Amino acid sequence: MELIPLFFTALALGLLGGGHCIGMCGGLMGALTMAIPAQQRRGWPLWRVLLGYNLGRITSYSIAGALLGSIGWLIQDLGLGPLLRTLAGLLMIAMGLYLANWWSGLTRLERLGRGLWKHIEPMARRLLPVTRMPQAVLLGALWGWLPCGLVYSTLVWASSQGQAGLSAALMATFGLGTLPTLMATGLLAHRLTTLLRRRAVRIAAAVLIILFGVWTIPGPHTAWLAGGLHASTGSHLAH
Repeated sequence: MELIPLFFTALALGLLGGGHCIGMCGGLMGALTMAIPAQQRRGWPLWRVLLGYNLGRITSYSIAGALLGSIGWLIQDLGLGPLLRTLAGLLMIAMGLYLANWWSGLTRLERLGRGLWKHIEPMARRLLPVTRMPQAVLLGALWGWLPCGLVYSTLVWASSQGQAGLSAALMATFGLGTLPTLMATGLLAHRLTTLLRRRAVRIAAAVLIILFGVWTIPGPHTAWLAGGLHASTGSHLAH
């Protein structure tokens, strides 16, 4: 039961970050769709390949979560867990500010991943055009390493839990949260894009992510909220 809020947060981060996903990956998803032979670009063949892309992408998120979660465990073991959680909270706040167009400092973090992407992109190009499901999964797995501030901030947050398995599961849940945006095609994609680009929707999502970030940072506010939750749970059990 204690893990449910963590998984809800991971799912919400994926859903709320939809506006960022459209900006970062919408064009790439369109290009990958056009890389599918024309005769397969409809019905089940299309959805199967799109699912393959996203299965590979979410798998990469999980692998990254497991790797960084192992480092997070080491940091926790050294007694530096609060420092890691503070960093995770600050990155989430930065993500919220970025989504609301209040501050774009998070783009500097994305630049750090461009060096790795320069080596991965040529491998991805060799897989085009996509004609088979294994190709789609492998291409999606490479796509999962595309520099993205939303992924990076969520990854640091997931790793702050200090458990490789839990971090991997949280990143997989986050990836599932991004699916509605990245799987949408045609008219649905247009409607979803229009909704997510509305300023009120973006600001509401940004504020929620900022609140997640504030909650993540260790301090008296988290102890007070946790105490309230325990008191509430105890009172329900007593009844």
